[in-house]
Amino acid sequence: MKMTFSDLNYIFRLLPIFLIIYYLTPAKFRPWTLLAESLVFYYINEPILIVVLVAGTFVTWCFAKINIYRRWKWLLALGIILDVSLLGFFKACGVLKLGIIIPIGLSYFVFKLISYQVDSFRGMISGTSFIDLANYLLMFPQIISGPIARFNYIIENDFWRKGQDKFGARFYKVISRIEDGLKYFVIGLFFKVIIADHLAILWNDIKTIGYESISTPLAWLGAYTYSLDLYFDFWGYSLMAAGVGIMLGFPFIRNFDQPYFASSISDFYRRWHSTLGTWFRDYVYFPLGGNRKGWLRTAFNLIVVWIFTGIWHGITLNFLIWAGVICLIIMIEKFVLSHVKWLYIIIGRINILVIIPVTWVIFAIHSFKDLRLYLLRLFPIWDISIAVNGNDYIKCLKSYWPFLALGLFFTMPFVTNIYKKHKDNFLIVLGLFGLFWVAIFSLANSSGNPFMYLRF
Repeated sequence: MKMTFSDLNYIFRLLPIFLIIYYLTPAKFRPWTLLAESLVFYYINEPILIVVLVAGTFVTWCFAKINIYRRWKWLLALGIILDVSLLGFFKACGVLKLGIIIPIGLSYFVFKLISYQVDSFRGMISGTSFIDLANYLLMFPQIISGPIARFNYIIENDFWRKGQDKFGARFYKVISRIEDGLKYFVIGLFFKVIIADHLAILWNDIKTIGYESISTPLAWLGAYTYSLDLYFDFWGYSLMAAGVGIMLGFPFIRNFDQPYFASSISDFYRRWHSTLGTWFRDYVYFPLGGNRKGWLRTAFNLIVVWIFTGIWHGITLNFLIWAGVICLIIMIEKFVLSHVKWLYIIIGRINILVIIPVTWVIFAIHSFKDLRLYLLRLFPIWDISIAVNGNDYIKCLKSYWPFLALGLFFTMPFVTNIYKKHKDNFLIVLGLFGLFWVAIFSLANSSGNPFMYLRF
């Protein structure tokens, strides 16, 4: 099993050891310490395929070193083609079942490769430090499932420069950053272990029943369950990764911003996995012309972006259908509904609360046959049911209502606002301490559930 952030060995052994070694290292050598720790972390998870990432890092550094001074478009194009081909090769091997395993985190790694090369070509990166590039691409908090940071994230680390403060002040600063990072880490761990993992059990129970044998209320309960499961699984990971980054001296990365309180589907995907969305915006949508060349070209650009988004998640048909539905709704919002403000507001909220859960069902079910069955249970236009228990959803609610209630509670913006205002309050800190040990107790009594976005 992979060592993820919710692994007890990582929490109580690897992470503390990494932090102690990192801060015992003199400031100017900490980048090398971080790189060594990242390689150790990745080697634990992928002892063979680490060679692919190391080779990709070295080749990208060579290309970038030339591009900063020469600005050859053909070399930039060649670098991007090689990056995309690397990802395409492993994804194709997975689809064709050739027995070649895709390195975990390769998608995020390749996106960083491309952003670094493009930004170097554009003159947005002034130096070609190998150690900075290697840490940008391989740093262990982000290597497995993102978020997709930009290169300036690396160079904003104050702890890599020798400060003029006295030892006591420096020590206090380090402890403060570790405390801040731990808070985000604990919240993310609770989201993952208590909310996401328990909702995943409910979703699996529904699959076990068989889609043709679930009632329509249970089908809708399943759609909302999976929506919350995916949200808290990935938001939990993002908070844990951001927390570890803060402990190491890096700035906070916001990857989710209350997406279920967005005003439209477009707004939803600006708030959901925002580092991926901004990557597609900056390196695909804008270079194609964005919305500057008329509505027809804008529609084409949106289609291209969402085709790439679907393929990035997987080559199976359900991901392309999912991306196509989202793209169509975004174009309707942009070109039709936006001209009638009151209608845009109403339909936008309906899309978030009704259409988004349906699209997550499409996202979750890879088999077209099973997807058809589930959609016909959501919308029973004709009866394909077999031995349906009309009260099945009541039984599920009795067992899982606490986790559904927690999920709904933590989607509320006021909860985040209270935390931001009072995160240093003693009661908040005490509450986080309690959440941590609840999560640890749950982990100690379960086999663990890998993060859902590991497979992307």
